[in-house]
Amino acid sequence: MSAAGVSNLQSKRVAIAGLGEIGRTVANKLAQGLPGLSLAAITTRDQAKARAWLDREGIVCPLVALDDLPDHADLVVECAPADILDQICRPMLTAGKQVMVLSASALLPRPDLVDLARAHGGQIIVPTGALIGFDAVSAAAEGTISSVQMVTRKPPNGLAGAPYLVANRISVEGLTSALCVFKGSARDAAAAFPANVNVVAALSLAGIGPDRTTIEIWADPAVTRNCHQIRVEADSASFTMSIENVPSENPRTGRITALSVIAALRKLTSPLQVGT
Repeated sequence: MSAAGVSNLQSKRVAIAGLGEIGRTVANKLAQGLPGLSLAAITTRDQAKARAWLDREGIVCPLVALDDLPDHADLVVECAPADILDQICRPMLTAGKQVMVLSASALLPRPDLVDLARAHGGQIIVPTGALIGFDAVSAAAEGTISSVQMVTRKPPNGLAGAPYLVANRISVEGLTSALCVFKGSARDAAAAFPANVNVVAALSLAGIGPDRTTIEIWADPAVTRNCHQIRVEADSASFTMSIENVPSENPRTGRITALSVIAALRKLTSPLQVGT
């Protein structure tokens, strides 16, 4: 690799949109040092709170507006509420830059963002480390996949307040046994549980799409982790995968989600990439 190529790898500027638990974990890791990457900017709704946290952590980083992100960063990690995904993605993609999207559920009704990235040479990256088997699903999708089925079991407090439960007056409080609260397509699940099932949205994008990927969602008082089981039937292989993710302080999100982002960032500039 030329010296210029090495320089480019070493100068990738990363911004973070949203400074909740995931954003703070990623910011700390970038500040500590990831090869070829630097923490370039942060955007958040509560700048005073963000500045206080940065000062406590000893992190020097500018706080900028969403529209100014392309001036500061080559890549933005989206760790924000799904309803502002457009505001994060559009300026970066129009500038031909990258966005790492955690709110995969919000991508499904926005194919125009993919079109925007294609038109301007930008890129949307969906990290997949929070759910095993994406390499196998992506490989199988190069052939013919006949079905992808997912069953998710979460502690009831990890689903409480989801729009679908509220709209249908489904209570998950005081459960003494598992309750199936949803069964349907990944597309419908993403709309019904926008903060709870980003994993199935990402799975559908890797495989046969959100309309053919199916999911059952269970509120289960017997589990303490976010449990996902996937069954894939394809002409190249049949496989079943399961994972139990330890919830973070936010019960809707597993601890491994932030680590998935860090692993995906590390891969961007690594001289050795393992996994597709």
